[in-house]
Amino acid sequence: MEKQVVIKIYGLVQGVAFRYDTQHLAKELDLKGWIKNESNGSVRIVVRGKEDGLKKLVDWCYQGPKSARVDKVELKWEEPVQKFNNFDIEF
Repeated sequence: MEKQVVIKIYGLVQGVAFRYDTQHLAKELDLKGWIKNESNGSVRIVVRGKEDGLKKLVDWCYQGPKSARVDKVELKWEEPVQKFNNFDIEF
């Protein structure tokens, strides 16, 4: 059964390849959704897939890429309502 989670990551998370590394991991884990930079400097992810893959992605978000500094992560688990074909970087 698929689940969906909205993740907001705060800290030094823009300009450090956070979106690209997240996209790569999401594809490895067969997750679908999107990631984008927010105007307040955070990164927002909406992702859907199997719970074990989602948990691995969530765990990774607490550290991110080597050059990132994650100060805070907010999670909101939801019933999957959107259908995604890929994991995309939104601009």
